[in-house]
Order: sequence, then structure tokens, then C-alpha cells
Amino acid sequence: MSAAPRVGVLALQGDVREHVAVLEHLGARVTRVRRPSELAEVDGLVLPGGESSVIDKLTRAFELREPLVAALANGLPAYGTCAGLILLADRIEDGIPGQQTLGGLDVTVRRNAFGTQGDSFETGLAVPTLGAADVRATFIRAPIVSEVGARATELATLADGRVVAVEQGSLLGTSFHPEVTGEDRFHRRFLDHVRASA
Repeated sequence: MSAAPRVGVLALQGDVREHVAVLEHLGARVTRVRRPSELAEVDGLVLPGGESSVIDKLTRAFELREPLVAALANGLPAYGTCAGLILLADRIEDGIPGQQTLGGLDVTVRRNAFGTQGDSFETGLAVPTLGAADVRATFIRAPIVSEVGARATELATLADGRVVAVEQGSLLGTSFHPEVTGEDRFHRRFLDHVRASA
């Protein structure tokens, strides 16, 4: 494929603009995905942070849920941050009544595991897969991965052992927001997956 992969950012709610900026800086051609026709045009998808239950409802309102589930099941590379991680998880512990995920990652997640907006924090994380330098990670009403299934691999944990980054094939998920701090190594890894699968 060309040096400029075609990727989408699910643009129903959340920090869409920040992801678009990082991806465009890395040379990707970015589509804001709100319709099935736009999803069909991209070779990879970022699911941004926001409110997972709201994004879940909006995927149904915009008739995107079934196309998203099918695309992920068929191997579409994806990267989910915070709410996006919740959407990619196969299992959710404490969703609101009726809340569903899109699935793909063999993990269980727990929403708002760190408390309220006021409990947000930044920290350095060791992510050996991404190199020696710590990743600067911003946690905002973040989930945690409470269980990592056999098909998924943990990439990063907090000092207390809680899992906050996972990978499974061409799917990536982080509890935190690297796009907020200008950290682009997860996005680079996502784009590598897109190039490899195209």
C-alpha cells in the first residue's frame, strides 16, 4: 500500500480531533467515520475516548454497530483509547443496563476504575514493546483491564499490577490517552498493523 495509510477515527463523540491530529502528523490519510460508507473506505480505525455508553448508543442510532462488529471480526486493525478500549473489549463488568461492546479483544474491562474526573492523573509507564523510554500516560475516568484472556497480551501495567494496555493481533487498547500528551508510539504501532494487514 502507499506510504499514507487510510485510517478512520470513529467520530460520534469524544476526543476525535486529538487523534486526527496525531494520525495526520504521522502521515496518515484520516476519515472521520460516522456512516457505514465511511467505515468501508478505511483500512484501520481508532476508537477515541469519551463516554462508552453514549458511543454505544450512537453506533446504533447511526446504524454503525453491525458494520463495526463485522469489520472488527473480519480483521480490521483498530486502536481504542479509554472508552475505545471498553468498546473493543469482549466483556464489560459494570456497564449501564443494556450497554454493549463491539468486541474483538479477549479482555474484561471495568469502567471508571480510578474514580471521577477529579481523580484524573498522569504517570510514566514502561512499555517494553515500544522502546526503553517510558510512555507519558494520561488517565481520565479511565477503565482498567480486570482480566486478560488467552488470546490477548498485556503491554503495560501500573506499579500496583493493574493492566492498562493490551494487544491482540492487529487490535490495540489503552486505558489512557497518549494523544493528550503528544505521545505517538501507540499510534505508530497501530499504523504498522494497518500497513501489515492491507
